[in-house]
Amino acid sequence: MEKQNNEFGKIRPKTLRCEYLINPLGIDVLKPRFSWIFESKECNQKQTSYHILVSSNGNLLKKNEGDIWDSGKVNSEKNVNIKYDGKPLESRKMYYWKLKVWDRDGNPSEWSKISKWSMGLLKSSDWKAEWIGARPKRLKWLRKKIPKRLEPCYMLRKSFFIEEKVKNALVYISALGEYELYINGKKVGDRYLAPEWTVYDKRVQYQTYDISDFLNIGQNVIGVILADGWYAGHIGLTLLYNHSVYGFDRRLILQLPIVFADDTKIEILSNSSWKIYKDGPIRRADHFKGETYDLRKELLGWSTPNFDDSDWENVHVERKKVKLVAQMNEPIRIVDQIKPIEITEPKPGIFIYNLGQNIAGWCKIKLNSTICDQEAIIRLRYGEMLKENGSLYTRNLKTARATDKYIFAGDEERELHPHFTYHGFQYVEVSGLKEGIKPPLEFITGCAIASDTPVVGSFECSDRSINKLWSNIIWSQRGNLISVPTDCPQRDERLGWMGDAQVFCQTSMYNMDMAAFYNKWIKDIRDDQTKNGRYPDIAPNTRKNKKIIRLIGAPAWADCGVILPWKVYLNYNDRRIIKEHYTSAKKWVDFVHSKNPDLIWRHYRGRDYSDWLNGNKIKAKSYPKRDASIPKIVFATLFFYNSTILISKMAKILENSNDFHYYKDLAANIKEKFNNQFVSTDGIVHGNTQAGYALALYFNILDKETQTKSIQNMIKALERYDNRLSTGFVSTLPLMLELTRSGNNDIAYELLFSRKFPSWFYMIDQGATTMWERWDGYVKGRGFQSWIMNSFNHYAYGSVGEWIYRIILGLNLLEENPGFSKFIINPQPGSHLKWAKGSYKSIRGEISISWKIKNNIYSLKVEIPCNTTAIVNILADKIDSIKENGTPIEDLKNIKFLSYDDNIAKYEISSGEYKFQSSWRKNMK
Repeated sequence: MEKQNNEFGKIRPKTLRCEYLINPLGIDVLKPRFSWIFESKECNQKQTSYHILVSSNGNLLKKNEGDIWDSGKVNSEKNVNIKYDGKPLESRKMYYWKLKVWDRDGNPSEWSKISKWSMGLLKSSDWKAEWIGARPKRLKWLRKKIPKRLEPCYMLRKSFFIEEKVKNALVYISALGEYELYINGKKVGDRYLAPEWTVYDKRVQYQTYDISDFLNIGQNVIGVILADGWYAGHIGLTLLYNHSVYGFDRRLILQLPIVFADDTKIEILSNSSWKIYKDGPIRRADHFKGETYDLRKELLGWSTPNFDDSDWENVHVERKKVKLVAQMNEPIRIVDQIKPIEITEPKPGIFIYNLGQNIAGWCKIKLNSTICDQEAIIRLRYGEMLKENGSLYTRNLKTARATDKYIFAGDEERELHPHFTYHGFQYVEVSGLKEGIKPPLEFITGCAIASDTPVVGSFECSDRSINKLWSNIIWSQRGNLISVPTDCPQRDERLGWMGDAQVFCQTSMYNMDMAAFYNKWIKDIRDDQTKNGRYPDIAPNTRKNKKIIRLIGAPAWADCGVILPWKVYLNYNDRRIIKEHYTSAKKWVDFVHSKNPDLIWRHYRGRDYSDWLNGNKIKAKSYPKRDASIPKIVFATLFFYNSTILISKMAKILENSNDFHYYKDLAANIKEKFNNQFVSTDGIVHGNTQAGYALALYFNILDKETQTKSIQNMIKALERYDNRLSTGFVSTLPLMLELTRSGNNDIAYELLFSRKFPSWFYMIDQGATTMWERWDGYVKGRGFQSWIMNSFNHYAYGSVGEWIYRIILGLNLLEENPGFSKFIINPQPGSHLKWAKGSYKSIRGEISISWKIKNNIYSLKVEIPCNTTAIVNILADKIDSIKENGTPIEDLKNIKFLSYDDNIAKYEISSGEYKFQSSWRKNMK
């Protein structure tokens, strides 16, 4: 019997999510998934059942009526990705949902607060709007022979009349290019660079906005600014034609159904009735080149009802076959605003602002007639570093001009910022002000933009340099989440390099909620897979032209198409992503196998980057000159093996027994071939490199008889480099993890704390505020590395963040318990660390860990979220010294003893807060 008389269970659901998002608008999944977490003040609590109600009306839901879906009481502990199973969902409809749960004793909770979501346009026939824009200027066959000249952003508008009070109005909008939407003079939403980057010939995202409060009885106006964006602007690494890769002509599509108080409807569509203006104030806007804004060209009130558009042209309507899909990932927003910390004047009239932090974004600037002459051109040039003479260093930007310009006019002070560009920078050079004027520090504000993935991880410890490293990792991740996970945000590249992403992906998921973001990007990866199964090296792939070198099928890079979906599954218990992606991932492994039937990956390795930017690429007199490069055939075969293993695991999850056994056996055969061909009886892996040993151990491909010898050989490989790293992007994290796993945690800590070049702390000592692309991006006495490839905001070497979370903080997921339903807490203190603390907001709730060592006492405090369990490892030189909140641990029935070995006691605990103490007089090796 359920409890009555307002007596409720000890847990209550909160933070309701639909498809990983809170109250999303315009989704297009026919059976969306629901997730929630809990609040509870009681230990050892869990959910035993749930009951979900979905209604077409919030008032019905208040009466506990689910006219769309009433799940009934479902006996289940699941609270992540519960699939909707009600009536068919309809386009454009808003749905409301809530739930209650039952605790461990079978007592029901109160109903949760009401959440909602709306469906987008589910069928192509739902789109009645047309693609509109300017009439094409050039013949199609001539366009690729004519250099792209950046043109002003288009301005489009549509007037319409409303006679009644609006009940609701959701607008669906997209573009080939990028847009900003205005209603009656007000900007709609806070997102930038929409729609986001996709494989446009496969999918274009549309966005949904609730503009009910923007509309008035009487005349109304929709205004849209239309720019090139990723679609028609400059994109990196496309050689001769690095613009208009997807198309030349910017286009807009918009559909606005309006429902009135009496439930009557009208619909405003993009069609031939719209007007367009092609000579507006945004004279040019490009991600690489920057933006120019001319105040003399402003059209005041252009998106308001009283504006005279009689001299505007009619739009051109174009029939286009475009697959429109809902954006179901976080939008690009301003995620932080930063005040400068310093201003210098290296030359008269040239001012350089130092934000103190490398970011991706742009600057707001305040202009007025006191500091600007009429028609003065105020230039903002962006850069990551300064030259020795204090001037801006921009050579590493290559063809990216990274310059914003403002042509001043008028008397009023204006705060201006770009609309359709972004830059990677810490320093901003300002010029063009009146002679003799020195602008104040508050003259500009740095605006960091990023895909607004929520930060879910925190970390702090007793060492300031580690804290700075963690901060640098966060900032590099933030600066490279601009619709896709880019390699860098500053130079003329900014691409979704898949090798970089897969080595960093676990760190990224500890730092931020990446579920929706990666779900989107994995579709991009799949969209650019070739018919024969090869994944691209970058996604979206801008190098599809067969006349130039195609970036496709490289080991570790293309393997991201297998590794990333698997990691997303592990972190978020996202079984659907495995189901949707399995055929694609299997096709990739089958391709490699078909071209390499002897199971050694010799052929079709694409650009064959191997362990990118390893020690061989370092240029510094103090660095040992030896061969750090893992043989490419060894590197490739290791990833062939790993991807095959992952396919077998995916098949098992999907209960595909035939595939499971086939790929498991194939992996075993690859392993046997690898050991026979590349591993000697004394444990030497062919090449005898740090990278080779680290990856072979990390992928667990070595025979048991040689593992111990290979570990010793890995340590010797480090000693040959004076205990310095020679690893590149791909093998650095595996090296750190395998040192710790093999009982050599002291060496891993030595590498982390090293201030010798190359190291993480060396970057910090040179003033780094983000991760560098190269170990030797800048070296004292030598200066900058080659400008051809030298980013100072590149997250790959930030993959060590995973080691920080797993080893210093101690949080580890369990493969057999995806989504952190059960996990391991195992801090492994080392070196001089005295304490560390941090947290992770998992999809099931927040996990908190803090530990300290003082006066031979080890203290460990943990908080375990409801509906989860943890295995906690406690350091103790005497097991009978362990207490929880002052009570001997053996006296507590709610804590399950598992083992005690090598001064580590293991226990299993359920939800709640625990404070452990033990005697500890040793340092962890």
